[in-house]
Amino acid sequence: MKKYIALFLLIAGLTACEKDDFCTQNPVTPNLVLRFYDMDNTNDLKKFERLSIIAEGKTDSLFTNNTNDSIAIPLDATSQKTVYTLKMNDVGGNTANNQTATLTIEYNPEDDFVSRSCGFRVIYENVTLDHTGWIDSLSTKEIPLIDNQSRAHVQVFH
Repeated sequence: MKKYIALFLLIAGLTACEKDDFCTQNPVTPNLVLRFYDMDNTNDLKKFERLSIIAEGKTDSLFTNNTNDSIAIPLDATSQKTVYTLKMNDVGGNTANNQTATLTIEYNPEDDFVSRSCGFRVIYENVTLDHTGWIDSLSTKEIPLIDNQSRAHVQVFH
């Protein structure tokens, strides 16, 4: 009888345990990655200087006085459109000399189930881009799918 009880407890203990479920993936909702190039020599990266990026309807800047040649900006997952003002701030601080551009991004956000432990992320389908201001041109105006941020999605020429 003791053998059966011990065997029962052993089997019950082994079957009652559930495998730990940890999220080992990086289910990040991807950002839109922009890479900046010289409009006169389209193969040369061109750093932007003192860039501030402000989303429409917001007062705080995502980045303030940032200097780099690429940037990743989030898209609003609860909307089908995100509009950013990209402002290059004057070296001397004279706001009258600031250069501004507008980048309008329209898309279809889709929930993407990663796993039970990781949950959902959002991917963006049928992305279209439009611009004004100091941005001369974009490498593309349409992106079929944004599902990662491992490389630049758009080249911005200025």
